[in-house]
Amino acid sequence: MRLCSIASGSSGNCIYVGSEATHLLVDVGISGKKAEAGLNSLGLTGRDLDGILVTHEHMDHVAGLGVMARKYDVPIYATPGTLEEIQKMENLGKIDPELFREVKEDVKLTIKDLTVNPMKISHDAAQPVGYRIAYGNKKVGICTDLGVYNDYTVECLKGMDALLIEANHDVKMLQVGPYPYYLKQRILGERGHLSNENSGKLLCRILHDKLQAIVLGHLSKENNLPELAYEAVRMEITMGENPYRAEDFRMMVADRSNISPVINIA
Repeated sequence: MRLCSIASGSSGNCIYVGSEATHLLVDVGISGKKAEAGLNSLGLTGRDLDGILVTHEHMDHVAGLGVMARKYDVPIYATPGTLEEIQKMENLGKIDPELFREVKEDVKLTIKDLTVNPMKISHDAAQPVGYRIAYGNKKVGICTDLGVYNDYTVECLKGMDALLIEANHDVKMLQVGPYPYYLKQRILGERGHLSNENSGKLLCRILHDKLQAIVLGHLSKENNLPELAYEAVRMEITMGENPYRAEDFRMMVADRSNISPVINIA
C-alpha cells in the first residue's frame, strides 16, 4: 500500500493512495496536467485510476476534477451534499452524472481491494469528510480542513499505519498577516482550519507503536512555513501527555505544490 501527496496546500490538494491493483486520488484541487504528472512519477497514468474521493467542494480540492473525469471516465465518490455543490460549479465544466457515487459518513464502501470509510469533519462546506482507506489490515487516514477535532475525530483516526493531517497555519503569522479580519476569523473558527499546535495535540491522542508515518499537509502559503509546522508539531508530541517523542516516528511536511516522498506501508 502506498500514500503520496502530489500537492497539499491552501492553493491545491491532491493525494494518491493505492495498492498494486487499485489506485485512488483523494481530491484533485490542481490542474489535470499536474495531477497526471504526479501519477506519472508514481509509474501510473489517469487510465489507472479506479476512483477520485472528494473531501468537499472548495476549489483547492476540485479544480481539476472535471478535466480528469472527462478524460478518463473516473468514478467520483463524495457525500450527497458535496456532489450537489459540484454539479452547480460551472467552472468545472460538464461532468457526466453517471460518474457520481454517493458516500456516507462512517459507512464503508469497497473499491476493488481497498475499503474506504468516510468520516465527518468540521469545515465550512456543504458536507465535508475525511477518509480512512484500508488494504487488508493496513490503514491510512487523510484528514484536512477541520476547524476543530473532538473525541469522534480521535476515535476515527486511531490505529492508522500512516496519517496525513492538516497543519494549516501558525496562529501568530495569521494574526499579524495580510488577510482581512473576517477571513482570519473564518480560518480560526470551528469550521476553519487546524493550526500547527492543534495538529500536534490531535496527533498526541492518536499516536501508537505501529504508526509508520505522519505527513503534515494543507499548509497555508501566507500563514505558515514548513519549518514552523514541523517544529510546532514536534514540540507538541515531545512535550505532550503521551509516552512518545517526535523522533519515534517518521514525520514529514507535504510540499504545497510538488510531489512528496512516497510512503510505502509494509
